Amino acid sequence: MNIRDLRPGEYNALIGLWEKAGLSYRPRGRDSRERIMGEMEGGRAFFLVADVAGELIGSVLGTHDGRKGWINRLAVLPEHRRQGVAAALVTEVEARLLQQGIEIVTCLIEGWNRDSMRFFDRIGYVAHPDITYYSKRRTENV
Repeated sequence: MNIRDLRPGEYNALIGLWEKAGLSYRPRGRDSRERIMGEMEGGRAFFLVADVAGELIGSVLGTHDGRKGWINRLAVLPEHRRQGVAAALVTEVEARLLQQGIEIVTCLIEGWNRDSMRFFDRIGYVAHPDITYYSKRRTENV
């Protein structure tokens, strides 16, 4: 398995991975080809993939706001789960963020996603049930 940056020509493979992994996405909004390519070029985000023999088997988006890092869009193909793929992707996000001086790494997990909660518990993340998440979206696609 190789952990590397997503290549610009792999957008369709990334979306295929997300679909097979059951990850919802917004192709007319924040997950459009144009938005993802813009994020990759913007300097505060990086898309990483795990590949085996050229096949994308996992992905993650790492971002930061200059103070705090975020893990987003973590997905692994069902047949490759529980083999260390997600942990390897998260470890690489953490390392890249630390290289940029980011010492706090966070993620948001929806309440129904118990598997993700157990995963992040296992790798040392701490849940904060006293935090309420607010958002304001310009449109439903973002």
